Amino acid sequence: MAAITKKAARLKLQFVANTDHSVHAGLVAVEALARRFDLWTKLRQLTVLDPRTDRRRGYSPEVIVGQLLYALCSGGGCLADSEALNDDPLAKELFGVAQFADQSQVGTWLREQTPASGAALRDLLREFVAWVWAQAEPRRLLHAGQREIFFDDTQLEVRGRQFEGAAINYHGDLALSWQTLWVGPFLCDSHLGSPGDVSSELLPMLARNRALWRGHAAHFYADSGSSAGVHLAALAQEGFHYTVSYNKWTGPLERLAEGLPDRAWTPGAGEEYALGLHTPGGLAAAHRFALARRRDELLVRYGFVACDAGQTDAANVFTRHRLKGEKEQGFSEVLSGLDLHHPPCAALRANQVYYLIAARAYDLMVAVKVLDLNDECQGWRLRTLMKKLVFLPGRLGRRARQWVARVLVPGAWLAWWQRWAQRAWPAVNTPGRPRLSAASG
Repeated sequence: MAAITKKAARLKLQFVANTDHSVHAGLVAVEALARRFDLWTKLRQLTVLDPRTDRRRGYSPEVIVGQLLYALCSGGGCLADSEALNDDPLAKELFGVAQFADQSQVGTWLREQTPASGAALRDLLREFVAWVWAQAEPRRLLHAGQREIFFDDTQLEVRGRQFEGAAINYHGDLALSWQTLWVGPFLCDSHLGSPGDVSSELLPMLARNRALWRGHAAHFYADSGSSAGVHLAALAQEGFHYTVSYNKWTGPLERLAEGLPDRAWTPGAGEEYALGLHTPGGLAAAHRFALARRRDELLVRYGFVACDAGQTDAANVFTRHRLKGEKEQGFSEVLSGLDLHHPPCAALRANQVYYLIAARAYDLMVAVKVLDLNDECQGWRLRTLMKKLVFLPGRLGRRARQWVARVLVPGAWLAWWQRWAQRAWPAVNTPGRPRLSAASG
């Protein structure tokens, strides 16, 4: 093989105004899925989202929400990114608007939302998750034949006193608290508020979303923030299997573990396991716990997981509970993939609505993966989905008096996109919408 060295580029540069090209042409996949669910019509019918006094003027709610969804699904993390869609001619034609709202108009719409707006967006989010579950292959969503439910809280650090609802959290930082509930890979509920009890929304979320697991085998995961007696009692009433980290009030359990005879412990990989009963505060009856014991030179360390009464193998409890780490990584993926570490608005209500819309954007991307991609792609994370599906060059042009969106895709993906277009795009190809053409890049 001959030596390869870098040579000076012999290129003539020209910069021209963009009138027909896009770098986010893969948004056609997001638009197609939204239309399959009839998302835009459903949003338009939610009158609580429309604060306009004269509805003959201004932007209707489905335009503002859709604009934010387009921005989030294409890597934007602030209101300015939603306004920047006006520089993308394909995005405007794809959505069907001559001009998107500017960031000031988007911010005003967010601030004018009410508690009823948040409730309506939650209901629609839950409806979408149920719809995808009904459409998807069960093997892509179930683990050991069970639906997996996960609850967690994260702290969003903010700078300055202008953020409504921000307070000093348990780390000593000024922050807002974001509590979420997941069913499978989908974020089905969201609440942004002041830091305090990190599980204050667990019981309301269980009540709101019970229909997503009622009648199905399910397993619930949570960390020690949800291990109070009132939470464990609520989990037992739901009727599903559950494992909850328990490391807050461990004194009684440590004494229980120390008092167990050696024959009560089952050896495992570097640890020994046992089951025990303990009555946490707030419970009238004893609760089942899985105990782990690890001998570290002269020290003995214990670990505890609260579990349902149907668990009979402590080692299996710990093995299953370790899957909670994957769920936590999914939460981290939402924060980093959609740039949600810092709220975009000063008003708490505006941020609550924005984070509900962000949950919708995440679920749309995951739904595209679950419903449309093959098995080899099911392990893709959000950033990979954006890179492979959304960040594609495209060109908008006219042919026979109709707009044509020409999407340039890698040669290895050309056949997949062509099959996808035949299956998914004709159903949304109404008069005036751009015709889709996939071409190898």
